Amino acid sequence: MSLVDNLNKPIGLASDHAGFDAKSYMISVLEDMGLKYIDFGTRSSESTDYADYAHPLAKAVESGECSFGIAICSTGNGINMTMNKHQGIRAALCWSPDTAFYARSHNNANVLSLPGRLLTNEEFYEILKTFINTPFEGGRHQRRIDKIPCG
Repeated sequence: MSLVDNLNKPIGLASDHAGFDAKSYMISVLEDMGLKYIDFGTRSSESTDYADYAHPLAKAVESGECSFGIAICSTGNGINMTMNKHQGIRAALCWSPDTAFYARSHNNANVLSLPGRLLTNEEFYEILKTFINTPFEGGRHQRRIDKIPCG
C-alpha cells in the first residue's frame, strides 16, 4: 500500500528560510492533490534555524498526528540529520525519483527530506509523487529496519 492510499492524517511540513520557497511550492502541490497538511514553519525567508521546525515535525510523525513528513533546508542535510535524531523517524534525503523510490520501498522512510536550493519545482514534484506512491516492500527490508533503533 502506498502512502497516498493510507492518508487519513495530514502530511507535516517543515523548513528553514532556505527551504521556504520549496516548501511553499510543495504546499501548492498538496493542495492541488487535495491532501491535508500541517505547516510547522518557517513562515518566511528570514534567517532561522532548521532544528526549530524539524523537532516539532518529527514529534508529529512519531506520535501519528501526521501520516508522514516533508522537511526542507538548503541542502537537505541539516534538517535530515535533525529529523533522524528521533527514534521513530526514518528521514531520507532524496534528490531524484530513484532515491525517493528506494527510500520508501526498501527503508520505509516516513520523512522526505529535500535540498531546497538545489532542485527545480518539476524535480520536487516528481520526487514527491514517487515518494507518496511507492509502497514499502517489507520482507528482508523490515528485518533491517528493525535493527535501526539504538538503546
